[in-house]
Amino acid sequence: MKKQVPAARRGTWGRRDAFRLGGVGLATIGLAACSRVDGGGGGGDGEASGSTLDRLREQGFVAVGLANEIPFGFVDGQGNPAGQSPAVAQAVFEELGVPEIQASSVSWDGLIPGLNANRFDVIAAGVFITPERCEQVAFSEPTATSPEAFLVAEGNPHDIQHFTDFVDNPDIKLAVLNASVEQNYAEYFEVPNDQLELIPDQTTGYELLEAGRVDAISMLNVSHQFLLQERGGDFEVTEPFYPEIDGKEEKGWGGLCVRQQDTELLDEINRVIAEFKESGRLLELGEEWGFTEADLPDEKTTAELCEG
Repeated sequence: MKKQVPAARRGTWGRRDAFRLGGVGLATIGLAACSRVDGGGGGGDGEASGSTLDRLREQGFVAVGLANEIPFGFVDGQGNPAGQSPAVAQAVFEELGVPEIQASSVSWDGLIPGLNANRFDVIAAGVFITPERCEQVAFSEPTATSPEAFLVAEGNPHDIQHFTDFVDNPDIKLAVLNASVEQNYAEYFEVPNDQLELIPDQTTGYELLEAGRVDAISMLNVSHQFLLQERGGDFEVTEPFYPEIDGKEEKGWGGLCVRQQDTELLDEINRVIAEFKESGRLLELGEEWGFTEADLPDEKTTAELCEG
């Protein structure tokens, strides 16, 4: 099982396989979520049992949480973790002497609580780095970005291009992941609550759109593009954009997440990510999931993103 990611390459599993698993809970794969977790520098539970990285090396695997958002992080048809963020996590931890990742799928709003409740050691879901989240978890340096877009019916009958279109048209509804940056954007642009459908995962949004119960899904452009390629349907992706808030273009960056006390682990993760960025490996890990050079990190740091 050393090469679980990126073992699930395009075309090796049925289009609908990943989506059948979209709503599954914490016990998706194995018993990784039940492993005991120590603090970063000598045991967050009070036991001087070595660092988290020492424990992961000893047990031979790292438990990761993901939220079934294709292509950032999801469970494939064979029950393996797949997507850009798990691929980065797999490669990083192999470099750190931890050969395997075991994934638990949770709803988007369960990722950070699950990490802090010790259900897994790392979040590998492309979680965007925001000041609010930085108060709860520790982020790696950025690993990827993507502009926002909407998935809509073919022909875009309601001419949806921005969150403000839902304010101007009270007859259309928008689906967003609960606790996501898209929810924050919708609230900032004052999309009415009765026009907002909070969803636990990408699959639910697709099914609501397919059933005509919402008129658009708001996620990252790369997520929509990969979803449409894999699943198809009479839909299209709108023109990608970065929302402007308080006169500033919001270009979000995603990274891996660990608990705040796991400082040694975070330092080692960042060391490897820097090497991958320099060597071009970071781009290679994302290419099969639709990420391009334009989606790679620039010089923006996690410290800057946490400051807002």
